Amino acid sequence: MSAAAHNLIWAWDFDPSIVAGCAALLGVYAIAHRRDFSRAGWFVAGVVAMFLALVSPLDALADTYLFSAHMLQHLILVLVVPPLMILGISPRFARIVLDVPAFARLERILGNGIVAWAVGMATLWVWHAPYLYNATLADEDIHIFEHLCFLVSATIFWWPILAPLERSRLSPMHAVIYLATAAVANSVLAILLTFARPGLYPAYLDPPDPLKILPMVRGGWGLTPALDQQLGGLLMWIPGGMVFLGAVVWVIARWYASAEDNGLRIAAVH
Repeated sequence: MSAAAHNLIWAWDFDPSIVAGCAALLGVYAIAHRRDFSRAGWFVAGVVAMFLALVSPLDALADTYLFSAHMLQHLILVLVVPPLMILGISPRFARIVLDVPAFARLERILGNGIVAWAVGMATLWVWHAPYLYNATLADEDIHIFEHLCFLVSATIFWWPILAPLERSRLSPMHAVIYLATAAVANSVLAILLTFARPGLYPAYLDPPDPLKILPMVRGGWGLTPALDQQLGGLLMWIPGGMVFLGAVVWVIARWYASAEDNGLRIAAVH
């Protein structure tokens, strides 16, 4: 193994705030769901995905070396972590929380399909604007705020699709339209990034090399700044688009299964 590869493999950053935050999420979940852990695997998977995205060598690559690594990190925080964590919430706990008037009012506002879609897509677009994106690379506090924005806005976005209570979810037809238009918005942004001039995010043109891995990244992996930017756009475009497509298929399958169950119940009555 080369020295560069060794340096990268061991480039884990166990930031105390991330470790404490993930531990707190698991602790709160355990207390809130102490009588029902049937969905705990989903929630734990979401926390683990977030933890790995933020402390593993992927974070070192994303912060300093590669736009494509940063894009992969963002996709995990937007398209993987929130859906898994929402799937981990039990209907019983959701019902208890939404029986509180203040939380019920907040959900009626943020759970509205138009609002949730706008929050999710606007956040995705705004933070990839060059001025703000470059600011996150220059200031760690802004970077942390960006990640929090992604996690919160993506949770709002996915709630009308995956909420544990049926009353909180969009109708199947509206859900398909919601996801399909989100896929288009995601693809348009991805296309712009893929075909933009190289150096859209200048920090990746000639990055510092604290891990001494830049020759491996540029020469061994062949990731020039131009190719790196194109790869980042393609990651958002194709794998990101497949997540939305998969969600559409899931909604349709759930719709079909529900209709089939209703048909069986009606047949049984007659």
